Amino acid sequence: MTDRNVSRRTVLAGLLAGAGQTALAGAPQSSLVPVARPGVGALAPVVPVAGADSLIKAARLGGKISYVVADGATGKVLEAHNPILGLPPASVAKAMTAQYALESLGQDHRFATRLLAMGDVENGRLNGDLVLLGGGDPTLDSTALAQMAAGLKATGLREVSGRFLVASGGLPHVHQIDAAQPAHLSYNPAVSGLNLNFNRVHFEWKKTSGGYTVLMDARTVKYRPQVMLAQMKIIDRGAPVYTYANGGGTERWTVARGALGKGGSRWLPVRQPELYAGEVFQTFARAQGIKLPGPILDTAPMTGTVLVDRQSPKLVDILRAMLKHSTNLTAEVTGLSASVARGATVGGLGQSAREMSRWMRDDLGAPNPRFVDHSGLGDKSRISATDMVSALVSVGTDSMLASLMKKIEPRDSKGKLMLGEGRSLRAKTGTLNFVSGLAGYVNDAKGRDLVFAIFSADLPRRAAISRAERERPAGARGWSRQARALQWRLLERWVRLYG
Repeated sequence: MTDRNVSRRTVLAGLLAGAGQTALAGAPQSSLVPVARPGVGALAPVVPVAGADSLIKAARLGGKISYVVADGATGKVLEAHNPILGLPPASVAKAMTAQYALESLGQDHRFATRLLAMGDVENGRLNGDLVLLGGGDPTLDSTALAQMAAGLKATGLREVSGRFLVASGGLPHVHQIDAAQPAHLSYNPAVSGLNLNFNRVHFEWKKTSGGYTVLMDARTVKYRPQVMLAQMKIIDRGAPVYTYANGGGTERWTVARGALGKGGSRWLPVRQPELYAGEVFQTFARAQGIKLPGPILDTAPMTGTVLVDRQSPKLVDILRAMLKHSTNLTAEVTGLSASVARGATVGGLGQSAREMSRWMRDDLGAPNPRFVDHSGLGDKSRISATDMVSALVSVGTDSMLASLMKKIEPRDSKGKLMLGEGRSLRAKTGTLNFVSGLAGYVNDAKGRDLVFAIFSADLPRRAAISRAERERPAGARGWSRQARALQWRLLERWVRLYG
């Protein structure tokens, strides 16, 4: 921790923390400054700046809005609105997960997926069990398993006398990230120490003269191994579109015929990722001339001779991709791995999320975050703009986290940069139905660096959505556009007033 970070945390302790948030009492709930500062020269024009209250009113979002903008160097609050109101962060939570993983695992950490021999190998025969052991790698895909199968062949192994075991390597198995989501949403898969293709299976259908052909595979750009674990049946019904049932060794899907049209495809979540990875590896091993029995899940600790060791990219690169593409599985796996590395007892996402909440309070000076997961998919998580800005100022405007965040260039209807030239906006967005968030850093080479967080949510409207409507509820997309437009206008205001 640098001296500058110590200074930031000391400032924040006085400005943002404490019972009742008295430090924020002196900050306006919304700025009353009507105009931007004039330029140099007596004839420089005064540029009007819309008031925050008028921007919020014009957005017509309903629900609640919380924001804080602060000086990035000192932590001084420049403007705030409902600063201690806790709202769901959605995927903005991933920014804190990234920092949590960086501090707990280190930026150079790599996740290992290994093939272990539980016995002696003689003349190409393993006298014992072969184990596919996960290590929490969220980037493992079918191409990587194909490479591991080729690596296994290169060892000279041709035959396995015992079982083929799959194991998750110490991370808990989580059936799904958020139980309130519809079963068929691919961004809500199971989480484990052994994951494949972000724990998604590809469902493709084509209409034929006799009905439909259906294909379930574990595709990447290079490979398309078919999968028997996930099975699809077409049913003559109107609703629901999809149903799911766990059949033990199979995952049984049905789809309404009327929803299929002439053809198409989509990703579906996998709930038994260990067996999924095992089946796909078995296919690739067979292609290499290595016959394996069907995979068996084993939760016992595994030790043996390492035959193949597949290392993931560095954590810093994994997190950069996570923040860019907002991958929920990556957030959950890295968050769980961070908690385990810190010595926490982790039986599921809730326990690990509470550990991350405690870390955010103790290490980053955030007053009262309450996470239920690491991805922000669960809408029971709560964080205030004060929590978020406190943490981001503590981490620092020149931090690794700031560099990993996606660079965003908001533009107006004419394509003009809303924040002007010479400014860099690095931020994490977050969206759920009737929930929107944005938090990050505005860096200015010539002026003041700003740290901000904006959270909006219409929770009564969100709660009124039926389970069947949760994938695309009426009005949610338009609400999100309005929320995002408000965020850009608030940022434009702050840059002109304080930047």
